[in-house]
Amino acid sequence: MYNDSCFLQEFFFKGIMSGEIKNRVSENTNLLTFNLEDYYVEGRRVQIDISQWLDQGFILREKDFRASLENHNWEQYKGMYVTVHCSTDAIVPGWAFMLLTVKLSPFVDKIVIGDLEVLETALYEEALSKIDLSIYENKYVIIKGCANKPVPQAAYLNITNKLIRVAKSVMYGEACSSVPLYRRK
Repeated sequence: MYNDSCFLQEFFFKGIMSGEIKNRVSENTNLLTFNLEDYYVEGRRVQIDISQWLDQGFILREKDFRASLENHNWEQYKGMYVTVHCSTDAIVPGWAFMLLTVKLSPFVDKIVIGDLEVLETALYEEALSKIDLSIYENKYVIIKGCANKPVPQAAYLNITNKLIRVAKSVMYGEACSSVPLYRRK
C-alpha cells in the first residue's frame, strides 16, 4: 500500500523528469503580463536649472543671459536626456527656454521642461506610442505593478488607456494577487 507522501513524491519526481509540470496560469490561458520596465529608455538623465544664468537667480538680463549661454559647454550633454527648470520663483519668459533648447538640441536626445518625472513621462509616452497592441487583442492582461526602474504614474495610465481598447480584461499587479481594473462586457 502506498502512503500519500510517497505517492506525491513519486508523482512530483516523474513530472519533473518527464517535463510534464506546466504553469497552467500563463500557458493555458490568454493571460499576458505587460511590464512597463520593458519600455524604460536607457540613458543618462540630467536637470538644468535656468536660474544659474539669471542675475541673483531671479532677473533675466537678455544680453548677459545670451552671453552666458554662448560661453557654456553644451557638448557635455551629448547623448543625454535633459529636463530644464527654474528652481527660483523668477518669472522667465518663454523665449529663454526656447533659446536654451536651441543650444542643447544639437547634443541631447530629448529636452523637456519640468522635473525628472516629466522627462520619464515623455520618454514612456514616446516608447508606448510605438507598441503594436494586436498581441493583446481579446486577451487577459496584467499590468505588472512592481518596478525596479523609475516608472511614472502617467505611464500606467497611458498603457491602461491603450489596453482597455483591445484587451478582454485588464488587471494590475501579479497573477497571484491582481486587482481587476477593466473587463469588456
